[in-house]
Amino acid sequence: MSQRPMSGSTKSQGFAFTREQFQQIIEDTLAIAASIGASDAAAEVSEGAGLSVSVRKGEIENVERNRDKSLGVTVFLGQRRGNASTSDFSQAALGQTVRAAYDIARFTAEDPAAGLPDAEDLATHEEAAADLDLFHPWAVDAEGAAALARRCEDAAFATDRRITNSEGGATSAQQSHFWAGNSRGFRGGYASSRHSISVAPIATMRTAKGQTDMQRDAWYSSMRDAMELASPEAVGRYAAERALSRLNGRKIATREAPVLFESSLAAGMLGAYVQATSGGALYRRATFLLDSIGQQALAAHLDLDEEPHLRKGKASAPFDDEGVRTRRRRVVDGGVVQSYFLSSYSARKLGLKTTGHAGGSQNLKLGSRLTQPGDHLEQMLRKLHRGFFVTELMGQGVNYVTGDYSRGAAGYWVENGRIVHPVHEVTIAGNLREMFKQIVALGTDTYTMGGKTVGSMLIERMKIAGT
Repeated sequence: MSQRPMSGSTKSQGFAFTREQFQQIIEDTLAIAASIGASDAAAEVSEGAGLSVSVRKGEIENVERNRDKSLGVTVFLGQRRGNASTSDFSQAALGQTVRAAYDIARFTAEDPAAGLPDAEDLATHEEAAADLDLFHPWAVDAEGAAALARRCEDAAFATDRRITNSEGGATSAQQSHFWAGNSRGFRGGYASSRHSISVAPIATMRTAKGQTDMQRDAWYSSMRDAMELASPEAVGRYAAERALSRLNGRKIATREAPVLFESSLAAGMLGAYVQATSGGALYRRATFLLDSIGQQALAAHLDLDEEPHLRKGKASAPFDDEGVRTRRRRVVDGGVVQSYFLSSYSARKLGLKTTGHAGGSQNLKLGSRLTQPGDHLEQMLRKLHRGFFVTELMGQGVNYVTGDYSRGAAGYWVENGRIVHPVHEVTIAGNLREMFKQIVALGTDTYTMGGKTVGSMLIERMKIAGT
């Protein structure tokens, strides 16, 4: 089922409001704003619904049903801006909310960068109506969701007798829809869904010294279409194998060595690049990649592409949060920065044009011109040869002003391209400015997290603080 069903049929899809009702709310809201003297206005109305069920050791722990709705209004008085929101969609509440936003704007200082996007940047009706296949409602009930979570957890326990406990398995089914508009003619909205299953098993063993070693790990599968989720058994087994492989870990001596980031963690490194080249950090001059367009920021073999119109993509969108059209583009070419991630506001602060990124990036993929078809994880370990394979990071030790990077880490020590033992309680450190340029290889074992896709990432050298 595609994102299109947003007419009267939405009530049969588990929503309380139809697209037509949302459209009328937006028209009424914008009309009220114009009637009280707003020079410009924008509004968005949304509704979300979902089910989340968790189990632990076979017993249901939690069943949550969520249903929420909201109307957000932005009013401009020239270059003064006010915002207000409500969950009441009555006509009286619409008027009160618009008036509240108007009153805030009246007492707000003028900001030369404030204002709606320029009309030529807004998505047209045809562009806004693009079908990206984002809506796949899942008619699972609490009993069915609990059964899936149990299957996931049972598979983890069945993997090995050393899986002795669990933090639980969970199933989640979420869906939402919205409609937005502004006084410059933009109108658009769509429905979307996101479903997942997950489990977090605990492995236990007695060490040679008679002590108890307990290690936890987790895994999940998340998709827009529940039919594309990994099987609960596969998720459970893999989570168990991850927990088991961490048993009998040890510290290592402080040193410098190559570091291989597991693909899921490499996606976080890509997120750090996005943060450093996003408008808010740039206009506040709070980034180590200031004025980096045309400059070498990544290793010369790396390209970063963005595809916002990928069907079923986790971060797909025909327009951004302001209604600006999204475009396919190459963000980094041969390591050289081609563009930033800008909203209309941040673009004006920088004297640039919006890139359609109010709300964040859309389906980024980092690729290497050196990657070969056979560069799976085993081959990446061989390329690492002797060093640290990181599978977990802890803490938030990233300074985006300087680029300094320091995180607690766990994973495995590798010798001659083979894992020799688990590693825990170490810290890895470096500077992102150098780390980005020292990426020597990317694997074909790509993983998508939050709309960012990348394979395992080998960095030439980092500091590892251990014993």
